Amino acid sequence: MKKLLATLAVSAVGTALALTGCSNSTNSTAAADASGPVTLTFWHGYTEADGKVLDQIVDDFNKSQNKITIKTTTKPWAVIGDTLLTSLSAKNGPDIVALPAENLPVYASKGALQKLDDFYSSSTQSASLNPRAVEMEKIGGTYYGVPTGFVPLSVIYNKALFQKAGISTFPTTWDEWVADAKKLTVGSDAGTPVQYGLALPDHATVGNGVWASLFYGNGGAIVDGDNSVLDSQANQETLAYWSKAVHDSKISPTGLDGIASDKLFSSGKAAMEIGGPWMASVAKDNNIDYGIAAIPAGPKGQAASAIGISAAVTSQADAAKKAAAGKFFDYLFTKDNAAKWSLGSGWPPLRTDIPASAVSSNAVVSALSGIVSTARPLLPGVADSSDVLTAVDEATQKSLSGGDPAALLKSASQSVQQALGK
Repeated sequence: MKKLLATLAVSAVGTALALTGCSNSTNSTAAADASGPVTLTFWHGYTEADGKVLDQIVDDFNKSQNKITIKTTTKPWAVIGDTLLTSLSAKNGPDIVALPAENLPVYASKGALQKLDDFYSSSTQSASLNPRAVEMEKIGGTYYGVPTGFVPLSVIYNKALFQKAGISTFPTTWDEWVADAKKLTVGSDAGTPVQYGLALPDHATVGNGVWASLFYGNGGAIVDGDNSVLDSQANQETLAYWSKAVHDSKISPTGLDGIASDKLFSSGKAAMEIGGPWMASVAKDNNIDYGIAAIPAGPKGQAASAIGISAAVTSQADAAKKAAAGKFFDYLFTKDNAAKWSLGSGWPPLRTDIPASAVSSNAVVSALSGIVSTARPLLPGVADSSDVLTAVDEATQKSLSGGDPAALLKSASQSVQQALGK
């Protein structure tokens, strides 16, 4: 999953494509309740234990009835991104594809995905899904996917370093967070700490959502519909606050990206990091006694950008296959299967009516499920999200190195607006 997040920039953006025929098909699900056997192909990038669980759910679905067979193919997320459009053009792509939610608008804009409004209007299960997760599937008022994963960014911390610093409880506000980070920043050989309180990436952050999370916490945002709101007073205050903490108080090195941040935490040289659920296994592999907590609340409240995975029906699928895909989605979202998928994927349940006791056997899932209500999808419906995020990265990186937050956000906002206008 980590590899997925490192390649969220859409490799297919520049791919020329001549999708024809049923692109953005308006095929009627109701008219296509297949009477004969239907076979669908399903590409996904769940390559670890999560993939085995998903494949088992698919196998169980195939055995639960005799009209629909789904055949899964596991590919690295980057390979899916590199080959999806060309495969669909050659008529040998998948009927269902799982992909990072941020990529959904890109492929929808190129006619690679079908509209799924009819699924949501006829589904027996979709009303119980997390509405924030469903929000990331909507583009210009139309649904193009269903969520298969939705998890808030959180803070993973080193309990031993906290104990050594005399910190017994995890901070709940930004001011407490920075104060604890200062306590956890140790040593200053030639002015450089040997241990940092926090590994705060200033570009290419995990899930591209670290700075979105911080902006949300102070009441800011990156976009509002088709408009950039990056150059707001709230965002200027946020960037100035964290630039001062990093540049002046040295609670984190500068110049970190998400991968370098992971390495700093896993080596024990940073006490905290904003990350995703996979960092629990990384910490375990490095013999770090870890805890997981919500990103502390900013001045305007607690919020976190979410990492999302979507499943979509491609333009290759005919009406019967689209209807069959809808039946599988409903099967995946039943309470039993949603709980099974949550435990298997390590992400919070996609339904809102699954009790905490159903996922309590997995400490990471249990912790993340308790904070999933603070999660917001990152840039839902924005086709040129990679250009938007590049502009944000440039501003945050230069600001943490001593640049002027207001001037940098003003310039970045102009770039974001240009990207939104493409």
